[in-house]
Amino acid sequence: MSGNRVVVVGGGYAGIVVARELDDVADVTLVEPRSEFVHATAALRGAVDVAWEPNVFLPYDELLTHGRIVHDRARRITPRSVHLTSSDVIEADHVVIATGTSYPFPAKFIEADSWVARARLGRLREALATSTHALLVGAGPVGLELAGELHHAYPDMQITIVEQEERILPSPELMEPLRASLRAQLEDAGVRFVLGARLGYLPPVDVGIHQPFTVETTTGEKISADIWFRAYGNRAESDALDGTLAAVRRGDGSIRVDGYLRVAGHGTVWAVGDVADVKESKRAQHAIAHAHVVAANLKAVLAGEEPTVLYRPEPEIVVIPLGPEGGASQVMKRDGSRVVLDAHETSRIKGQDLMVGPVKEMLGIE
Repeated sequence: MSGNRVVVVGGGYAGIVVARELDDVADVTLVEPRSEFVHATAALRGAVDVAWEPNVFLPYDELLTHGRIVHDRARRITPRSVHLTSSDVIEADHVVIATGTSYPFPAKFIEADSWVARARLGRLREALATSTHALLVGAGPVGLELAGELHHAYPDMQITIVEQEERILPSPELMEPLRASLRAQLEDAGVRFVLGARLGYLPPVDVGIHQPFTVETTTGEKISADIWFRAYGNRAESDALDGTLAAVRRGDGSIRVDGYLRVAGHGTVWAVGDVADVKESKRAQHAIAHAHVVAANLKAVLAGEEPTVLYRPEPEIVVIPLGPEGGASQVMKRDGSRVVLDAHETSRIKGQDLMVGPVKEMLGIE
């Protein structure tokens, strides 16, 4: 359809929702280097339980009826074209940038081929099976969730979490009862926290590799462990932006957008998900909400109208499972107030299935 060519760059949570919602009204091309969708929400459980691997890597086969998926990497993105590493060029009337963020393994993967990522997870589980003490650096949501998964799978393993701030979950948007509940559950499980300290140097071994080491914190405490993980370091994936688009990147790599999630100064370019410079935490539910807004606005634009749907970040909602049975959540009540939910409710909302059902539905998997 002339004038209706939409290229979505990135097949994560936001990208698949935009592509699927526009499939009936636009000529959609989804550019995604990975051979399968990576359900990152389930990745930490897949890291400790092989039975969960099929829930981490899901096929794209049923996502689009009319559009196409190109498994390649964008090396250059302009307002009217996407240049691939294969040297192919895809012309576009609208570009949706949904490239997301990178994050240390095992929360996310850099591998494009699922079999390579699966093999790496297999090696990690072999390493964990012989490890006795895991060091986690970072007490944000990923660090706490990983600690919960490790304890559930390996209840005899020692776990130490080092956090440079004086409290876990340092974000000011989060309530103290949430922190207290999660910390108490983990400490009851034997997890030890070292707060208000940084590592003087990182362990001399890659993450997820079994090898004894000793590190020292900035407060002088020595910690000996035999496997470690880095639970910090989100980085926006926007290096491919070229020409006038390069000017909209902030120092952290995120992309400046307006209230309609259009890229600043570019009426035909949109940014969704973790790569968009929206003042909120980087979570799957936020990325999906972005996608619905952009899909609605693009439908209007393709029909010759102006975009009308504004994205308004809501108060912080967070659901942090600690394995399939533990955790705590901060959610909104109908009256707009915030409330902390216990482990049972958190398990029911997310901990048991880690949103596998809804994600399969988004991908068209029955």
